[in-house]
Amino acid sequence: MARTETGGQPGSTHERGAAAERLACDYLRAQGLRLLQANYRTPGRGGGEIDLVMADRDGTLVFVEVRKRRQDAQGGAGASIGALKQRRIVLAARHYLMRTGSRAPCRFDAVLLDGEPIRITWLRGAFEAG
Repeated sequence: MARTETGGQPGSTHERGAAAERLACDYLRAQGLRLLQANYRTPGRGGGEIDLVMADRDGTLVFVEVRKRRQDAQGGAGASIGALKQRRIVLAARHYLMRTGSRAPCRFDAVLLDGEPIRITWLRGAFEAG
């Protein structure tokens, strides 16, 4: 089977995830956000990952989780961002802030890609750091 540009199998989970993140990034850019980094990961096992780190027009750092689901079964894309996933995103955001020294205000957003054809929902302030 042929490999794709990111090294995964065509239609693999990795490829579908990368395509969803590109779609979400393009959508947020069209809304005026600026991409700072994609796929930020903390070092080591059990750490966190942030799909997109973006800057809003007012300077707010926006940590974005992108979720895609073809069907609305089990609550759709939004239902898949549980407490453990949120904790890992917050951990990664704290690591990012320490590494960059940023003191900008922050927000945790989610971009949900549901159904076929895809419906995009942007949830600003989807959850808090707690």
